[in-house]
Amino acid sequence: MTEHVEWGEPDVPAVPVPTGAVTPADAADGARLVAFGLQPKLQPARDQEYAELLRRYREDPAFARLADAVATGLGLVVLEVSPRAGMAVTAAEDSVFAVRMGDYARRTSADSGDRFLHGLAHLAVAAMAFPRPEDLADDGYIGRVSVNGVDAFVRQACRRLEERADEQGENTDPATDAPGLEAAWRIWARRSSTGATKDARRLAGSTTGIIGKAVAFLTDSGFLQRTGDDGGGTYRTTARYQLQVRDMAGSAAMAELLELGIVPVTDGTASLLPAEDTEDLELAADAGLPFHS
Repeated sequence: MTEHVEWGEPDVPAVPVPTGAVTPADAADGARLVAFGLQPKLQPARDQEYAELLRRYREDPAFARLADAVATGLGLVVLEVSPRAGMAVTAAEDSVFAVRMGDYARRTSADSGDRFLHGLAHLAVAAMAFPRPEDLADDGYIGRVSVNGVDAFVRQACRRLEERADEQGENTDPATDAPGLEAAWRIWARRSSTGATKDARRLAGSTTGIIGKAVAFLTDSGFLQRTGDDGGGTYRTTARYQLQVRDMAGSAAMAELLELGIVPVTDGTASLLPAEDTEDLELAADAGLPFHS
């Protein structure tokens, strides 16, 4: 009698997955966390999946390295990962997510000279929001700014820079395409503070119009939150903006702006120093609105 033998698939021993090995699911979760970080207005407290991925990031070093690697591959710099800020990322200069100031200015104005004004507006908002190193270091600190207050701040900076140029005997009227604050303040000082259309709307090319564009962009990016309409619009800073300003705090332009000493801060309530001569200093209404808590 011939014994019947059933042929089947040969037994293949299961290959164990090494402990700590990265799986496709892990990679997907890491990318998902970075995707959450690219939604600046999304708050971890309001999204269970986001909060869970943040917890995993903090408790699982291997997953944290994976998420960091995903961010790096996308040209992003991780500023902080925490319940207060979520996964806060900023774009490196060569990242597809980077917003070039030239591109930003072109979207808001056809005048190439306005590039300096838009850059100075963003610089001034940051300097007014966090005028002291300890403000940036304190995670609980909330800065407050107003559109008209920022305009007053820059115009007083213009006055200080003009005085310094006169004292040093420097040329007070260089080409408008020269780089740095020395060119930007001259362009700003010549521009109307408000202007108005026939229906009383702020002119986009006025300095308060430019600041309005800047704070609207920062609000859409999750860096500021609008709190009222006084002073041309009032805003408070977010944790993400504090991290962003920390990242740029070492810039020479911001340091120069703060060293002008226009914003004294003593007991936590700050205001603009009164100008010595305000007869020819164009200021928007309510420009001296307090902007710190």
